[in-house]
Amino acid sequence: MKAFGIAAGLAAAGIWGGMYVVSKVVLDVIPPFTLLTSRLVLGAACLGAVILARGGFRATRRDWARVLLVGFVGYGISLGLQFTGTRLSTAATASLVTSASPVFILLFGVWLLREPATGRRIAALALASLGVVAVINPTSAELGQQAFLGNLALLGAALSWGLYSVLVKKASGYLNTLEVSFIVLFGGLPTSLPLVWLEMRTIGLGDITPGVVAGVLYLGIVSTAGAMYLWNKSLALLDAGLVSLLFFAQPVVGVALGGWLLHEPLGLSFWIGAGLISAGLVLSALGAPAAGAQAGGSGGGHDQ
Repeated sequence: MKAFGIAAGLAAAGIWGGMYVVSKVVLDVIPPFTLLTSRLVLGAACLGAVILARGGFRATRRDWARVLLVGFVGYGISLGLQFTGTRLSTAATASLVTSASPVFILLFGVWLLREPATGRRIAALALASLGVVAVINPTSAELGQQAFLGNLALLGAALSWGLYSVLVKKASGYLNTLEVSFIVLFGGLPTSLPLVWLEMRTIGLGDITPGVVAGVLYLGIVSTAGAMYLWNKSLALLDAGLVSLLFFAQPVVGVALGGWLLHEPLGLSFWIGAGLISAGLVLSALGAPAAGAQAGGSGGGHDQ
C-alpha cells in the first residue's frame, strides 16, 4: 500500500504538471473562475457516477458539513488563486511558486497532525527545493507588476493547498477517499459561481475551439476527478510529510511539457533539477512508514 500511495501521489503531481500548460492556453479564452466552475462540475459528475455505481453514498450530514469546509479551502481559495495567478504570470513561474506547497504541507502536518519533522525529511525537502530552482531557473522569470501580482496569488495558492492537503488527510480518517474527493469539489462553488456572473459581464468568453473544449475536459475529468482522487488517496495511505515530496514531480512535468508543447527551452539545468528532486524523493521515501503503520490504518481502511 505504501508503494501504491507513492505511485498515486506521483501520478497526481504529474497530471497537474500538464495542467499548467493546458490552463495557460485555455485561460486565454475562458476567465479563471468560469474555468474553475466548469472543472468542479465536471469532476463532481465523474466521481458521483463512480460512487453511485459502487453502491451509493455513506456520508452523513455531519460528514458533508466538515468536508465542505475542507473543499472551500482547497477549491474555493487555493484553485481560484492558482488560476488567477497563472493568468497573470507564466506557466513556468506558476510551477515554481506553487512548488512551495510541500513546505506548507510539511509545516501543517507537524502542527495539525503532530507528524515528526525529521532531519531526513527536512534534508529531502531542501534537496528537492534546490531541484525546483534549477528546473525553473527563476533568473528568467518575468518581474513586471502584473507578474508580481500573479506570483502573490500563486503563493497564496501554495499556502492554502498545503492546509487543504493536511485537512484532507484528517477527513480520510472518517470517510472513504472517493466520497471525500467528491464532496470537497462542492466547497469551491460558493466562491466561484458569483464570480462567474461577474466575469461574464466584464470579460466574457473568447473563441471556443475544439482544442479549448478538449482542454476543459482534461482539466475537469483528468486533473480534477482523476488526479484529485489519486492525491487524496496518497494522503490517506502515507504520512503527509512524505506526500509533500511527491508534489515536486509537478514542476518537472510542467517544464518538460512547456518545452515540448510551448517550445520553451530546456537546458542542462532542467536535468540537474530533475535529478535533485528524484534524490530528495528517494531520501524521504527510504524508511518512511505508511500512514496506516503510524495510525493503525486510519484513512485507508474505509475504501472498498
